[in-house]
Amino acid sequence: MKQTEMHNTRRQFLRGAAASGIAFCGCGWPAMATAQPASSARRPVIINGKQVKTIDVHSHCLFHKATALLGEDRNRIGMGGRGGEDLYIDLDTRLEAMDSQAIDMEVLSINPYWYGRERDLAANIVQIQNEKLAEFVATHHDRFAGFASLTLQDPQLAREELETAVKKQGLRGAAIGGTVAGAPFSDPKFHPVWQKAEELGAVLFIHPVGIPELDPLLIGNGFLRNLIGNPLETTIALQHLIFEGTLDRFPGLKIVAAHGGGYLPSYAGRSDHACVVGDKFCSKDIVLKKKPSEYLNQLYFDSLVFTPEALRHLAAQVGVSQLVVGSDIPFPWEAHPVDHVLATNTLSDDEKIAILGGNAAKLLGLA
Repeated sequence: MKQTEMHNTRRQFLRGAAASGIAFCGCGWPAMATAQPASSARRPVIINGKQVKTIDVHSHCLFHKATALLGEDRNRIGMGGRGGEDLYIDLDTRLEAMDSQAIDMEVLSINPYWYGRERDLAANIVQIQNEKLAEFVATHHDRFAGFASLTLQDPQLAREELETAVKKQGLRGAAIGGTVAGAPFSDPKFHPVWQKAEELGAVLFIHPVGIPELDPLLIGNGFLRNLIGNPLETTIALQHLIFEGTLDRFPGLKIVAAHGGGYLPSYAGRSDHACVVGDKFCSKDIVLKKKPSEYLNQLYFDSLVFTPEALRHLAAQVGVSQLVVGSDIPFPWEAHPVDHVLATNTLSDDEKIAILGGNAAKLLGLA
């Protein structure tokens, strides 16, 4: 594509973004990415002479109209707890970042900052976000898809929102936190939501939002609230879904876990011994249909584990078919999310193609 044509195309994208009121968080992106060593993996990605469509299922955005409903509190929901207009960038910059990452398509999601809000306010936030996101991805379907938001503090409303999002708005499922006001997703009050997700074939993307009780232990240097807290929250969420029998009750649930599923895939074998060693802590009324570690083979995990060795282990534990690319953009955790996939020499070319985009396309109906 000629430079002038590319510029005009980006201007068209930008006009569409402005109409939708979408904004992407920044946090130094893509300046931090461009400070990284240059990578040979740039769009397009070619494997064995074949162009590969890369799909990133873990990418974030915000909408000004929705966050404005929080008033001054809106400044608390940005990256690293900072928020503010200085953390927003325009779509033109986002497309440049995607190109530098060798990402063809992003599946956008919004971390649920509304779970602790009053029900009607949360419902208003969710309605705006789903409408705006649906409008945006419909206009730019070649580069973006989206996960809906849900008012999970009201499970019946969340069930209705999910059905609307999938059937009428063209969204691919929903992004959910790790808990809702301290309640794990295995709580029976959420069963109607999971039943509806299973019925619709909707994907649920679990992304942690923080465990306040742990905050006093995670203060200090190192961004531990995110570094340790986020993977731990995902681990806890998945273990509850396994041990409380939720995945047996809803075996058709399509769940994607952020950050490589937290710590669970790295220590899955321990799960199989928990109710042998600590039988008095395990309910006699819940009889799982298979070993706890085997449930990982029916879940999906993003590839945000940083190194070829970590990805090799994750693939060995859960199966190549369960892996999809995740970058966490615009959080600058991984500037080049396809590189460690391409560098994992234990994967065949077909397996790399599946992880880079094939699995996500099939899972989300993006083929």
